Amino acid sequence: MQPPPDARIWIDKQTPEPFHAFSAVAVAVQHAAEAAGLHRDVMELVNVRVSQINGCPFCLNLHTRAAIEAGVTQQQLDVLPAWRRSDLFTPLQRAALVLAETTTTLPDEETLTREYALARQHMSDDQVSVVIWAATTIGAFNRVSIMSRHPVRVRKEN
Repeated sequence: MQPPPDARIWIDKQTPEPFHAFSAVAVAVQHAAEAAGLHRDVMELVNVRVSQINGCPFCLNLHTRAAIEAGVTQQQLDVLPAWRRSDLFTPLQRAALVLAETTTTLPDEETLTREYALARQHMSDDQVSVVIWAATTIGAFNRVSIMSRHPVRVRKEN
């Protein structure tokens, strides 16, 4: 019996080797973030913001919980789509969010140059590099989950 034409293949299960390799990249990015002095709250804000832009429900479900565990407040998550108009984020968090959005959307060169320079005012070269890698990595995971249609399971609220 043939699956319906709109059935999605879970590509992480169908072809696991690239997924495992990519998971190893994500772990390497985490280690690099720690070495660069980027705390988990900053990295989870990057993961959530990129997942918001890409519209990945699976990654949003996963990383909003991880962000809370990392010390991001519910209020910060609530206003994250409008972070530029809020004073709830530190200069380092704002710099990371600028880079995350720029990496995800790849705007015109003038905008990219301006945003990159803004981020560099508050981040070391290592931190800039790590945030770009983090945004690239979560963006790829977003695509795996969206294309595979990974489900978001209903969780019991406390």
